[in-house]
Amino acid sequence: MNLTTWTRTALGGLILAAVTVGAWWAWLGWESGYKVDPETGATSGPYAPWQVGGCVLTLALIAAVGGWLLSPWLVAPVMTVAFTIAWAAHAASTDDSGLWAVGAALVLVGTAAGTTVVSVAARLVRRRRPGRSAG
Repeated sequence: MNLTTWTRTALGGLILAAVTVGAWWAWLGWESGYKVDPETGATSGPYAPWQVGGCVLTLALIAAVGGWLLSPWLVAPVMTVAFTIAWAAHAASTDDSGLWAVGAALVLVGTAAGTTVVSVAARLVRRRRPGRSAG
């Protein structure tokens, strides 16, 4: 790996981590807690379905662009670690039960699976484009 490739990979990884944490913050980081329906007493939260859906779609877009421009084997671990740390740090600071660790494990597995599939798919599409060399 020459210096230019190393620099591109390192800079790409840092930008990818920052954008991933930004996606967490934009969709989920500002959430303040659970909500109780005054009529039924049902508790929901801490995230609304639209927040989670928006976050997943944003992460999929980041993984697709990342897989197009960088190696999926960089994209998946960087995004997984960055998102899981952001999520777990916030969850640990707001959870008294200790169940945040279970949530963090689920976030880790889900993020790893999703970012791997999307970034590899983006790379495969890029390689199959006519007139492009595999890269």
